[in-house]
Amino acid sequence: MNRIVCSVIFVAVFSFALFAQAPAPVAPPKTDGAMTANPVATSLRAMLGRFQTNTIGAITAMPADKFGYKPTPDQITFGHLAAHIAEANYNFCAAVGGVALPKVEAKDSDPKDTLLAAAKASFDFCGDALSKMDDSKLGEQVDLFGGKTTRAGAVLRLASAWADHYGAAAMYLRLNGILPPSAQGKK
Repeated sequence: MNRIVCSVIFVAVFSFALFAQAPAPVAPPKTDGAMTANPVATSLRAMLGRFQTNTIGAITAMPADKFGYKPTPDQITFGHLAAHIAEANYNFCAAVGGVALPKVEAKDSDPKDTLLAAAKASFDFCGDALSKMDDSKLGEQVDLFGGKTTRAGAVLRLASAWADHYGAAAMYLRLNGILPPSAQGKK
């Protein structure tokens, strides 16, 4: 249990340090300073672009023969992480967007091209689902991973999951001598 807690704390601290220094590849929407009708939905949609770019970039950067890599025996493989990212995106974005959860299955044993396609499709699904979101329903109860939470709670967990997933992917890349997308700067 202590290894799991230490791993979670390490990933959280690493993610914070990574995102505190990394420039955002996708700028937030421009406003004229006026109030935005749906500030939470607008902000979440803006975050989607950044995390989609970085996470898909990380999965793309990992060589196919490293999808079975895991830093320690107790951690998941990179392939499992890629499959988990796709599954989490579908679950969170369906709940947040108030749309039906599609039946999609990605397995950690799938080859890189299958897992990459699954992750890309999950982010595309998020874009569609989040386009239907507005702030007026943040207090509603939604189903999430077999439990109930408010839509606002699901929004916060989604944003946190995006950061956690990219932070983990970036750590796996660095442990294999590969510079993560957010550390590469603008091209």
